[in-house]
Amino acid sequence: MENLFENVFIDTAARYSVAILCLILFLAILELVTSYKNWDEIRQGNMSVAMATGGKIFGIANIFRYSIEHNDTLVESILWGSYGFILLLIGYFIFEFLTPSYKIDKEIENDNRAVGFISMIISIGLSFVIGASIG
Repeated sequence: MENLFENVFIDTAARYSVAILCLILFLAILELVTSYKNWDEIRQGNMSVAMATGGKIFGIANIFRYSIEHNDTLVESILWGSYGFILLLIGYFIFEFLTPSYKIDKEIENDNRAVGFISMIISIGLSFVIGASIG
């Protein structure tokens, strides 16, 4: 089995598949954390939810990019990618905590594009910070 992952095509397919599965899992977790239904809101044309969700997708994918780049094994990549997701999730809660005068989720659900944009940028920005520290 070890020799199988020495083939760059198989290793790439394995890492890609795992990253996609983790992305789906992490998006499901984010769906549970937010007060709105991401995909229902996006289907209805809510650009704020689309920006916030897009930022989270980019953030998760970017964290996995760093995780794959800096780790030799698939298991290490999964562990570091998962740890990075947890940090990204903590960043989401910090953003909510730092805006006590209004609820981030409610503003995004109401299509406040300024809040959706900031949420997107926070997810993207934090993903670079998290990714840079992945070992």
